[in-house]
Amino acid sequence: MKAAVSTSAQAIIKRMQQSELTESVIYERIAAFAKGEENRQTLLRLAREEKAHYQIWKQYTGLDMKPEKGKVFLYTLLARVLGFTFAVKLMERGEENSQAEYELLAQEVEESIVIRQQEEEHEQALLGMLDEERLQYVGSMVLGLNDALVELTGSLAGFAFALQNTRLIALSGLIVGISATFSMASSEFLAARSEGRSDALKSCTYTGIAYLLTVVALIAPYLLFPAGQYIPALICMLVMVILIIAGFTYYTSVAQDQPFKARFLEMALISVGVAVVSFVVGILAKRFLGVDL
Repeated sequence: MKAAVSTSAQAIIKRMQQSELTESVIYERIAAFAKGEENRQTLLRLAREEKAHYQIWKQYTGLDMKPEKGKVFLYTLLARVLGFTFAVKLMERGEENSQAEYELLAQEVEESIVIRQQEEEHEQALLGMLDEERLQYVGSMVLGLNDALVELTGSLAGFAFALQNTRLIALSGLIVGISATFSMASSEFLAARSEGRSDALKSCTYTGIAYLLTVVALIAPYLLFPAGQYIPALICMLVMVILIIAGFTYYTSVAQDQPFKARFLEMALISVGVAVVSFVVGILAKRFLGVDL
């Protein structure tokens, strides 16, 4: 066991020892089902490094620890549902908050400087080597998501005042949404084929699925509210739009190391702006065309 350190440093070391062990187990669990031999080897390498850090901290505490089961379960589940790249990068983001603790430890524990350098440089380089299929098609998903949000948000907002009936709005939106899904997917397929890409079918599939899921999410409020409550349904739909944009933007910002705020504001302003304009168009159309349903 290493020389004694201060009480505050000992508390920090215990937290870090626990964290390193837990993350080592998480990397091992994810490596067990990650696709691609190179991805598996990279994850196992990260697991070994975290375990080595755990052993270093153990020399100061003299404690044998067990991984945090809740954290292991959470990140393993996230890796299965949202992809291992998102899960491990989200986990590593948490380590950015521990940089101040490393600076405090550096005054008493020399090894903390080496560990910090590995966390900042080597592990980040290894994370950059991860190659997950779904992230190769983020562009296709963004295309489907953006188009569905802008087009369907505008259509449903326009229908809201023109039809003033949630069932009619949902029916109209469903027809428009499904037609647009096939249109967008086929356009993506033809565009990919014209570029000579062999993954045209996968690309259009990701685009179509993103579009269709967005259609279902935006139409749902009109099916849940009574026929006459089209305004509450519209408000609920707009909230859904913001939540979808926030969720997807956060996902891509973590998985692809991109800024969150600027992309979120851009997508949100475009979608909500189109909805407002379309709602006004619906009011004008109803008034000047004299249609009364």
